Amino acid sequence: MKKQQPLLFCVGFGDTARALAQLKAKQGWKIAATSRSPETVKALCEEGIEGLLFDETLPDKVPESAAWLISTPPDENGCPAYNLLHSAAQNAAQQKCSIFYLSTTGVYGDLGGGWAFEWTQTNPQSTAGQRRDDAEKAWRSISADVTLVRLPGIYGPGRSAFDRLREGKARRIIKDGQVFSRVHVDDIAACLNGAIEKGVRGEVLHPCDDAPAPPQHVIAYAAELLGVEVPPDIPFEEAGLSPMAQRFYSECKRISNARTKSLTGWRPAYPDYQSGLQAIRATENQA
Repeated sequence: MKKQQPLLFCVGFGDTARALAQLKAKQGWKIAATSRSPETVKALCEEGIEGLLFDETLPDKVPESAAWLISTPPDENGCPAYNLLHSAAQNAAQQKCSIFYLSTTGVYGDLGGGWAFEWTQTNPQSTAGQRRDDAEKAWRSISADVTLVRLPGIYGPGRSAFDRLREGKARRIIKDGQVFSRVHVDDIAACLNGAIEKGVRGEVLHPCDDAPAPPQHVIAYAAELLGVEVPPDIPFEEAGLSPMAQRFYSECKRISNARTKSLTGWRPAYPDYQSGLQAIRATENQA
């Protein structure tokens, strides 16, 4: 009997989903992905991806025996993927399909620079963080086997400090003791790939680098690699940040990935922002 081709079902198809899809496609997997745009669905089909329109007809078109990756952000009405597909997801869970929900480390709130581990209790302190926490609980209500993937700040080609510097939007805002964890998008894909291969279920995963760092250090290093002037220091109190940006700086924590490494066998290719930025710059120079 011919073995069925493995399939990845991406609900939402942003940078992270695309990075994982490209990895799995090279391994012989078939890819299905959703979009709200008919034009994007058509473009996906032209790429060899099974494009599916994210509308009320989707529950009848969900592929069977697929690994799920959900990356649709929640809004005031909850997670749109859960609202539309919870029955189909229940069926998938009963068939022991892997289901991964992409969340954020914002569910931990402020830890005063302390470490968040995969078992740390959530304590969201913003509307966005609370929505993510609620979405996590919704997906876990389907099955305890749903894996929650809590992501820190994501960067990669086309979405890094280089781009902000080129656009003139990079600012070195200085807040004493402030650090963030971050992750290169390719490392997220590699971590998820490891989780799928290891059959990880019902866990919390932290795909992140090994070296939380102040944001102003990242900007300075990117400027050095580009050979441009490092933006001046701006004290946090004088930055005139929007309420959203102020909330971003109101939370300070370090994210541990030790258990995630143990569960998945994954190790970050870019364990710090220096190696990640160097890789992006090298790719740009080859273009």
